[in-house]
Amino acid sequence: METIKTSEKNSLALINDKSPVLDFICKDLVASGIKILFRSENVDDGLIRLSALQEAPQVCIIDLNFNNENMLAQLRVLKSKYPTIKLIVHNDKDDKQIVIPLLEIGIESYLLIGSDADDFKKAIENVTNGKRYFSMGVSKIVQNYFKHF
Repeated sequence: METIKTSEKNSLALINDKSPVLDFICKDLVASGIKILFRSENVDDGLIRLSALQEAPQVCIIDLNFNNENMLAQLRVLKSKYPTIKLIVHNDKDDKQIVIPLLEIGIESYLLIGSDADDFKKAIENVTNGKRYFSMGVSKIVQNYFKHF
């Protein structure tokens, strides 16, 4: 586990494989006062960039192909090295084969494609205040998952 301090102000990192949708959302987030510390295209690069920071972001938004087992392993590494960073997943899949492994890793939020900047702001506000936030399309999967705890 890395020992860098977590930023006090709303700050985030973005790991995505060039989603034009997130480009527009990021502009809205910046306009609302959220600081984007960096953007990277994959988890490995994100880990390198995180290790170079003196203060970790509060939130990391991740929009990648989660069908890939290697991707899940990389996210496990990210979460274990930086457990204080809240993970928000942005994806088009509302399938439990995707959602449950991400919940097991410890994500705090899952937003489906189609979520707008306001949804992202709500998710960021919730996760930075110790809550979770999920799109309606995955809420049933999430509720069933957490029933067992």
